[in-house]
Amino acid sequence: MLKKVLLTGGTGFVGRAVLDRLCRDGLDIVSCSRAETINVPSGVMYLSVPGLDSNTVWKPALDGIEVVIHCAARVHVMHDTSSVPLAEFRKVNVEGTLNLARQAVRAGVKRFVFISSIKVNGEGTAPSKPYTADDTPMPVDPYGISKLEAEQGLQVLSQGTGMEVVIIRPVLVYGPGVKANFLSMMNWLKKGVPLPLGAIHNKRSMVALDNLVDLIVTCIDHPKAANQVFLVSDGEDLSTTELLRRTGQSLGRPARLLPIPTFMLATAARLLGKPGIAQRLCGSLQVDIGKTRALLGWQPPVTVDEALAKTARHFLDQY
Repeated sequence: MLKKVLLTGGTGFVGRAVLDRLCRDGLDIVSCSRAETINVPSGVMYLSVPGLDSNTVWKPALDGIEVVIHCAARVHVMHDTSSVPLAEFRKVNVEGTLNLARQAVRAGVKRFVFISSIKVNGEGTAPSKPYTADDTPMPVDPYGISKLEAEQGLQVLSQGTGMEVVIIRPVLVYGPGVKANFLSMMNWLKKGVPLPLGAIHNKRSMVALDNLVDLIVTCIDHPKAANQVFLVSDGEDLSTTELLRRTGQSLGRPARLLPIPTFMLATAARLLGKPGIAQRLCGSLQVDIGKTRALLGWQPPVTVDEALAKTARHFLDQY
């Protein structure tokens, strides 16, 4: 019987949802984040950790812990102001993660569940050529590189100590409280802004927050999850155009989409010095979750439309 779980990043978008699910499942939880004081569910032990790096002391948080779920990270940002971004990502995502993992080994932790990123695989896929969990990693940006280096360090540590490591690489995560580009998209749709995105025929995988959390919880004690890498998505890939239309339906605001050819969008983005925007809007990024389904017997419990409806309800309540 599982006794106690340590969750890092418990105040983040994913971490808070994991915390809520663990509480509903009745597990004994220690939650850690940088915040000095927060509201946590009854029965949860909360510890403030000033930072995540090679000097962080985790001993008080690891007492009696059997499983660590490591959600905390220096996350990917669109406009990084650091002069040496890779070095900053490494301090947190590599050195901080491996420091925690080494202390977890000394504390007798049995399993370490690491929330990585699809950016370890790369930035995009050719049509009908989805990434798989066993592909050779090809990260491009500092965030993806740091996540790969953390994965590799954890795997070496596991081989040398016997602590089981589970690596989960999510695609774009959305759900109630989502920020960044997904929030901007909902704002545009709510306002009825005409968007030149009505003729995009790409395919992109996403994962609803509820689906990601369900997989994380599955990996806490599933025997076949030990020392594996898993990709996770909703199991249904959408074009940018289709995503806008279905999100608009969920919001009760039909999307106003102009059928501008993809090559014109890509050209405009290059002229504006924003080629990355064209890749995210027009390029494909698909994942194959066949290994996740087959090895764990796991299926996404929530459909895309159910998840979009839940996300939209929260957005309309808040904005």
